[in-house]
Amino acid sequence: MTERTNRPDRVAFVGFGEAGTAFVSGWGQARPTSLRAYDAKTDMPETRAALVERYGKHGVDGLDTLAAALDGTEAVFCVVTADQAFSAAAAAAPLIAPGTLWFDCNSCAPGTKRRSAAVIDAAGGRYVDVAVMSPVYPKRHQVPLLIAGPHADAGEAVLSALDMKPKRAGNEVGRASSIKMLRSVMIKGMEALTAECFLAARRAGVEEEVIGSLEASDPDIKWRDRGAYNLERMMVHGTRRAAEMQEVAITVDELGLGGGMSAAAAAWQALIADLGAEPGEADLYARTDTILARL
Repeated sequence: MTERTNRPDRVAFVGFGEAGTAFVSGWGQARPTSLRAYDAKTDMPETRAALVERYGKHGVDGLDTLAAALDGTEAVFCVVTADQAFSAAAAAAPLIAPGTLWFDCNSCAPGTKRRSAAVIDAAGGRYVDVAVMSPVYPKRHQVPLLIAGPHADAGEAVLSALDMKPKRAGNEVGRASSIKMLRSVMIKGMEALTAECFLAARRAGVEEEVIGSLEASDPDIKWRDRGAYNLERMMVHGTRRAAEMQEVAITVDELGLGGGMSAAAAAWQALIADLGAEPGEADLYARTDTILARL
């Protein structure tokens, strides 16, 4: 690591999907000298070719084992699915060098983050709880990040040196993720409510009346546009969002409030994603009809 700039020379990604490619493609002159990645999808013949192509497109050294990817790295961005975040940390812990910064960017319950922190820190690493607070596109590496934990100072210095936008949320692991998770109760819960409301209204033939009533009650919301956008998010990203909402349900349950609403939102996200429908044109009724035809 260059002491003057705090920019790490050797960075690895565990998982290399949308977030990883967004960060790498945005870094520009802040880009580290060495970029490596390991993604479990390279272990599967049906997804390997796409990952190899992605590595090449972004100038990343894609490696076939986690150990090879982590060897000698100074900072690691863990960007897997929420349900794999702890497993990734547990697998990586014996392989990282002392002092390695582990940026857990996954949308997980605070309890999951604390479990991951325990295994990374026990191995001599430095765990940083990172919450990605908006879609990574179009802002890419400058998407707003909340960070927390006892190593947040060091993490903030490195992220800033990479021209990223971290903001401290506190010294306790789980605080950043709590903010992210509980925000998602509303954001991704509203997506699920949108789906249930507009799909049912369309099937009942009362969509215009329902939207008219919503517009009268909340005129500041463009319900047709918002509904079409929410359905697109679920159709394209519903699998990942469902995994996140399952973690949200755990978060709410850990607070003694059950989490039933979030669990139901996760079910809607997964259901629509599993249909495999393309969003098509940006029209609410076109999207409801596409989904209804497959239900």
